[in-house]
Amino acid sequence: MSHVTRRQALGLFGALGMGAAVASCSGPGGAPAGPATGVAAPATGEITGEVSFAHWRGEDKEVFDELIKKFVAANPDVTATQNISTSNDYNAQGLQKLRGAAIGDAFASFRGSQFSNFTEAGLYTDLTGSTAASQYGTELLAAGKSGDLQLGLPYQVVFPMPLINLDIFDRAGADTAPKDWDGFLGTCEALMSAGVTPISWPGGDVGNGGQLFNCMIVNVAPAEDMCAQIEQGTLKCTDDWFIGMLEQYQQLIPFIQPNSTGTAVEPAQNLFTQGEAAMLATGSYHLAAVRGLGAEFPMELIFPNTSTSGTPKFEGVYNATFILGVNSGSDNQPAAMEWVNFLSDPENAGYYANETAQHVAVADVEYTNEDLQKLSPWLTRNTALAPRFQFNNLDVRNAVEASATAVIAGTSPEQAAAEAQQIVDERV
Repeated sequence: MSHVTRRQALGLFGALGMGAAVASCSGPGGAPAGPATGVAAPATGEITGEVSFAHWRGEDKEVFDELIKKFVAANPDVTATQNISTSNDYNAQGLQKLRGAAIGDAFASFRGSQFSNFTEAGLYTDLTGSTAASQYGTELLAAGKSGDLQLGLPYQVVFPMPLINLDIFDRAGADTAPKDWDGFLGTCEALMSAGVTPISWPGGDVGNGGQLFNCMIVNVAPAEDMCAQIEQGTLKCTDDWFIGMLEQYQQLIPFIQPNSTGTAVEPAQNLFTQGEAAMLATGSYHLAAVRGLGAEFPMELIFPNTSTSGTPKFEGVYNATFILGVNSGSDNQPAAMEWVNFLSDPENAGYYANETAQHVAVADVEYTNEDLQKLSPWLTRNTALAPRFQFNNLDVRNAVEASATAVIAGTSPEQAAAEAQQIVDERV
């Protein structure tokens, strides 16, 4: 079996590659509005005691358990436990749970509003210049920065684009790489004609259902920081371009499973795994879950390109997230930092990546997982940093994304846009 390293994959980055997109993200969406000041590095000392690792990736529990065994074997005076919440709970209650470090000596955070809120609350220590930070591709560290400080380390590189069943696409003669919106609708029509539901979409799950928004907005917005500008009031949901995007959502209704706005992520995954739907509109981070449900068919990613004229600016979207940090309130920072160092080692990061089927931001990692090898070309394509995480106010993000859900449920684009803008106006 061939091996693909992240450094090999990223070596092709140029002005139009993912590196350029990441370099630009130190602006809106890449870091909190104001840089952190007076942040100390983690305390040093003996590697002893108990380390609590807080995160939301319940599907990764067994993989982290194995890594913990290896970590404890190398540090016999340490014990380590995982404190896992659902993604929705972690997004809503993470700060409350981690403040004071009753749990989460080391922790992960979402890029965007949660990283910003954690920074403003002084939850992070400063990892600038740390051994762990030196293990990462520098072009992917921006999502964990505040000003010049490296507060967190984005561990995962994921693609929030629909997964596709290549066997179904082949049987239907459907295009896996449509160049524009008409092409994507043509793909959906070909799949429907083949007797399958084109798109399985978990619209009843805010976190997963909102991932499609990244794809839908990125090539129709007038600015790359469109979501930050919506939050700031310089762009509005009632603008023609935004309503036009909602009209494109409306065009997807015949191609999405019934009751999609009430569908949780597990049933959506099952529709896809069982071959009843050709696409799962979440992202590459669900590869392992789908395989775990028994999927044996080859998979790829597809970009629902909403561009209607000319050459689209972006070929897809990605996110750098699961930002590792050491809690400023922890009384065991030496061991917590050692755990972050351990996870950031290329060998350990490679184990995590290949077992969970997720690319990582750590450099020199070998990808032996066949699904990761299949998707590795996306690492060097002209992809945009997922714009939904530009929002620093979670209420604003939820309101804007809910406009798309409302349209799928039958609300007119104009009404959905107006209702979303009303909430934005109340929050900003």
